[in-house]
Amino acid sequence: MKDDRERPATGRVRWRRFAVVAVPGFTVTGVLAVALAQGALAASFAVSGQQFKVSADRLTGSGFVQYGSVDANVRDELLPVAVTGIREARLESLCQSVVTTLPVLGDISLNLTAGREKPVEATDLFVDATQLSGDASFRNIEIGRDASTLDKGPDGAQGMQDAFSQQADTLQISNLRQVAWATNAGTFKLSGLSMKISKGKRECF
Repeated sequence: MKDDRERPATGRVRWRRFAVVAVPGFTVTGVLAVALAQGALAASFAVSGQQFKVSADRLTGSGFVQYGSVDANVRDELLPVAVTGIREARLESLCQSVVTTLPVLGDISLNLTAGREKPVEATDLFVDATQLSGDASFRNIEIGRDASTLDKGPDGAQGMQDAFSQQADTLQISNLRQVAWATNAGTFKLSGLSMKISKGKRECF
């Protein structure tokens, strides 16, 4: 979507709202279970019972698609998500955190950082998110496309027929803040990787 001067559309992305709008049928668990069994939804692996947080100063990418779907855990519970697929992505000052509460010990935090001097690089990136915010800019965006016809993202990045989706040639998100169940990537190069485990709740945001 562009204005009359051919400038890319910009706006703030809120994926929780998108996830609700994208697939109204999320409440019909029987239909979702059938679609999951047919391989029409996300969940390439059973997700854990914990969501994790991701932040980055800037995300830039090419070949962007986004559509509603579901993940599943080992108890076969269905978890609604907004799937974002990006063919090639770069993330500056990446942070990932997850907090686990253990008996006696209490909260234990795992923090991963990378890309402070050289951006993190990923190909065929998929993120199954429940929340996402930031200042976003897209080029040649298509909003309201049938999710089964997406063709700009990674191979296989398509949703259910008749479901809402969007895609764009490129995207840029500044001040990225995201909560997700899962991330997949064909390649994931983390320069300056650092991982720390500590007591207490220490999250990226």
